Amino acid sequence: MAPPVALTAGAAPALVPSIPQAAWPAVAPAHGVGSRGDLPLPFAALVIAALAALVISFVAISTLWREPRLRASDGILLPAPVAAVLDSRWLRLAARLLAALLTVWTLVALVLGPDSARNPVPHVVYVWLWVGLAFASMLLGPVWRVINPLRALHAVLLRLARVSPDLAALPYRWGLWPAAVGLGAFTWVELVAEDNTSIGFLRVLVAAFIALSMLGAAVFGRAWFEQGDPFEAWSRLLGLLSPLGRRTDGRWVLRTPLHGVNGLRGRRGLVPTVAVMLGGTAYDGFSANLSWATFVQTSSVPSSLLRTATLLAFFALVAGTIWLASVVSVALAGEPLRRSFSFVSDIAPSLIPIAGGYVVAHYWSLWVYQGQYAWVLLTDPLGTGADVLGTADLTPDDTLIQPTLVATIQAVSIVVGHLLGVLAAHERAITVLERRAAVIGQVPLMVVMIFYTVGGLTILFAP
Repeated sequence: MAPPVALTAGAAPALVPSIPQAAWPAVAPAHGVGSRGDLPLPFAALVIAALAALVISFVAISTLWREPRLRASDGILLPAPVAAVLDSRWLRLAARLLAALLTVWTLVALVLGPDSARNPVPHVVYVWLWVGLAFASMLLGPVWRVINPLRALHAVLLRLARVSPDLAALPYRWGLWPAAVGLGAFTWVELVAEDNTSIGFLRVLVAAFIALSMLGAAVFGRAWFEQGDPFEAWSRLLGLLSPLGRRTDGRWVLRTPLHGVNGLRGRRGLVPTVAVMLGGTAYDGFSANLSWATFVQTSSVPSSLLRTATLLAFFALVAGTIWLASVVSVALAGEPLRRSFSFVSDIAPSLIPIAGGYVVAHYWSLWVYQGQYAWVLLTDPLGTGADVLGTADLTPDDTLIQPTLVATIQAVSIVVGHLLGVLAAHERAITVLERRAAVIGQVPLMVVMIFYTVGGLTILFAP
């Protein structure tokens, strides 16, 4: 069998082919091809500037932002023609048909295509579905809810059976917990699992996901997709950062990312879900560190076990730090300790801008380069040498992955994500706590934000 598809030069060992390192730039750049040497200012100066920005922002908003300011009625109205296009059922139908066509095309390659580096399925799953969906959601909103082919299949089956679209055998009460588990499992598959780009592995993975999704929909109805589906949760939470949104009267508006995040209320499973989103992306950057890779390869502990334990530790670190900060915040605010359980859920949405910043920082170069290369593979799904789409000779443009540009994008996205997290946490704190208590109680949260910032920048630009 040919070596696994080259997705990233900086990915986990399971995704890296056995090709000379010198050939990587021509095949697939790392998640972030930038380094400390490519930064527009020294690394130490960057860290100091980032921390200063966070602290100054915290002091400023504590002084000037005294009352809740974010309202669901805010936003700049979009022109009527643009709003009409966004609301058009024809636009949604076209998007669903394209998604269905790509799904069928990918399934054909999965079932009948070769188990080689020429098969497009790994690129569709790990680049377009995982990374591309994240970028599309942050730009346009929760797009997966509209184009999810399994949601569409469930609706078609119910229509053919002539039963209510709201049919459910049991009421759904699990919140986002199944989504958190599903996202964690997929993150493990992407970053830890051996042979995760082999077609045999992907056949089992896709079949299991389809079976579980349809079983969940059969038992819990559409509520399964709305809360339990991991990719809908991934798209919906990152989609809160989109500049597109609706006011309380349903009209389309342009808004800040803070408005979307502030509209999310605490729910069961939210904390573990955002912990998986943030922790998984942080681990992805950490696992590309040369020192870590060397340690894994030389350790007496099986590499898969060591990487799995470390990935789970990253999940637990995010969840643990935000929970601990909430406990200390509630104590400083003079609230009963039991209040921390609801407070951590109130504050959890403030981690979404940070997770979005990490996604941009870690996956920018992967998406803009390998997202193009996927077209080269999709034109020949059966590996017969065909050129169905006319893209066989496409050469990915590397203009947007120049080292200094990528390093700048990485640094800016991390810092901006944390600044938005500080603002979102402040808005929620002054909404649910008395103002003086809210300001004092935010100090532990600020410490956590600083910890995340330093950790994120160090992971990205470690030598």
